[in-house]
Amino acid sequence: MPTLRTLPLSAATREDHLARLRATSPEAPLDILIVGGGSTGVGAAFDAATRGLDVGIVEARDWASGTSSRSSRLMHGGLRYLEMLDVKLVYEALRERDLLLTQTAPHLVRPLRFVFPFFHKVIDRGFIGAGVTMYDAMQSLGRRRAMGAHRHLSRRSMAATFPSLDDEKIVGAVEYADAQFDDARLAMMLVRSAVDHGAVAANYTAVTGYLRGDDGRVQGVRVREESSGEEFDVHARAVILAGGVWTQEQQELAEADGGLEVLASKGAHIIVPRDRIRADAATGVITKTEKSVLFLIPWDEYWVIGTTDTPWAEDVAHPAATADDIDYILEHANAVLKEDLTRDDVIATYAGLRPLLQPVAGSDGASTKISREHTVTEVAPGLTAVAGGKWTT
Repeated sequence: MPTLRTLPLSAATREDHLARLRATSPEAPLDILIVGGGSTGVGAAFDAATRGLDVGIVEARDWASGTSSRSSRLMHGGLRYLEMLDVKLVYEALRERDLLLTQTAPHLVRPLRFVFPFFHKVIDRGFIGAGVTMYDAMQSLGRRRAMGAHRHLSRRSMAATFPSLDDEKIVGAVEYADAQFDDARLAMMLVRSAVDHGAVAANYTAVTGYLRGDDGRVQGVRVREESSGEEFDVHARAVILAGGVWTQEQQELAEADGGLEVLASKGAHIIVPRDRIRADAATGVITKTEKSVLFLIPWDEYWVIGTTDTPWAEDVAHPAATADDIDYILEHANAVLKEDLTRDDVIATYAGLRPLLQPVAGSDGASTKISREHTVTEVAPGLTAVAGGKWTT
């Protein structure tokens, strides 16, 4: 398995890499140029570089500055996707989660237990318990278990594990294992490891156009180095677009006839002080809402609580949590907590945008129903786009 290493990225390294990008030509192109420095882009750069390909990657802003630094910071298999019968996605996500936890990035991914409370003793324990049992079993298929098994909690043991849960409304719970991570640090480690394996990387280098040969094939891009405004061409045998919620904007820039339609789905989060919710260390809460699920996640001295799942039609560069988002999160968190949180407890908010493939014709457009699987397609000769997916897929 290729190793992740942390070659430093400095201003001098960046200048050297910009010079190498400028030096490409139709006669001496890169093998692959990747557009986009989020999880998909840096992952592709690392993968390609470890295969011995001549790789370049450019990012209009900073590495992981978009969706890939604004997640819930969970490295999980996606328990709720079992309800959608998306078994293949969950199995793949669990396998990748365990690899990251035990081999690839154990210094960035750590175990986290979750308590899933029951409001109806028989129905919830049967339905939710069956789902968690299946989730647990999928972790052991063909490999050694990376984390402990789930356990059912009585009302009393649940209150001992998570004292801030409302034990008057909640009749019990199931506790299971998942993981959390620092999303931006993992992205940085991937791009630095790609560079260590020979890739050329330049952030704050925006794509302003796509180069085409006489046969119409995409043969590279035109970029603008943002600090100086200098524009130059970068030539490549193949271009991979990993633009996330900017995918359609880039496809239009490339004048691609076909392509992927991507829905930007906003996930908002609130931050509250750690002492406002009492619980065992490294234990969070997952609770079902009428639309999706809500997580209460311990993070250093704070709790991260979220998330929402609503279409976002504004500027994708500046997603923001609205007053309605904050009220929604507080309402559903308070549905399981003994002492209500208020707006005065909220010390910060943030929001990220999931790049989800558009629903098929005839659907209601609800982002909660759209597949979280990624799609790879050639949107123009020489230009391949990747959209959708999760950190673990």
